[in-house]
Amino acid sequence: MHPAPLLVVDGANVVGSVPDGWWRDRRAAAVRLRDKLVPYATRGLPPGLPGPLDIVLVVEGRARGVEPVPGVRVDEAPGSGDDRIVELVAQCGTECVVVTADRELRRRVTAAGGRCLGPRSVYGGGGNNAGDGKDAADGNNGWAAGS
Repeated sequence: MHPAPLLVVDGANVVGSVPDGWWRDRRAAAVRLRDKLVPYATRGLPPGLPGPLDIVLVVEGRARGVEPVPGVRVDEAPGSGDDRIVELVAQCGTECVVVTADRELRRRVTAAGGRCLGPRSVYGGGGNNAGDGKDAADGNNGWAAGS
């Protein structure tokens, strides 16, 4: 049996993509995102990433202190969240997909061997379009160039 694909979520970037008041309480916003990720651990993430998935939510700064839950690990970046995400991709021994809209991070992830999806793939404003692959940030059905 092959190891489950790794889904790494750029917590700061994904939380910041939804104007829901996240800036008032970054930790609470990260908790909401963590909880939204749980179903993807078993069912996978369309398009093209069937479950089960190993999910890691990377948090930094004032979003630290979020506890892991079954299905979602939480990695508190000691410094830059982007640097930690690239480390996780480089260390990944299986398929690795990163959720972010950060163009520079997308470039670094692709160079390290990972693929990228935009935030709407997991955080689609109430869940109606979560995972639909439509992401205005990248204009290519959610997959970063080079994937």
